Amino acid sequence: MDNGELIRLALEAREAAYAPYSGFRVGAALLTKDGKVYKGCNIENAGYTPTNCAERTAFFKAISEGERDFVAIAVVGGSGDLPKNYAFPCGVCRQVMMEFCEPKTFRVITAISEKEYMDKTLEEMLPHGFGPFSL
Repeated sequence: MDNGELIRLALEAREAAYAPYSGFRVGAALLTKDGKVYKGCNIENAGYTPTNCAERTAFFKAISEGERDFVAIAVVGGSGDLPKNYAFPCGVCRQVMMEFCEPKTFRVITAISEKEYMDKTLEEMLPHGFGPFSL
């Protein structure tokens, strides 16, 4: 699957976001090694702490279905109808990625559109990360 298609699916996932407090809607599309895609959106909560990011929603859906081999994730987010800036994964989401992904090869694609994006490895996004290999 090319980056543009994965980004399109993340934009699609963003439409389901529940963000009544911040108005900042995020969508994610997580690609597995065998070509399956799991979409996620952010889900806010009035208590703030129970809020869940789009990236973790996608990961937890995939993991709960038995998936363990991930290739890439596309993330789009922002206020308004279309993203205007890059929305990078938060630290908690990066840590979840470290738990389940190979830092040197897993790709994190942050996008504004299907044609305007950054494609980085998890290691570039979280240098010196702590994961299962650290124990």
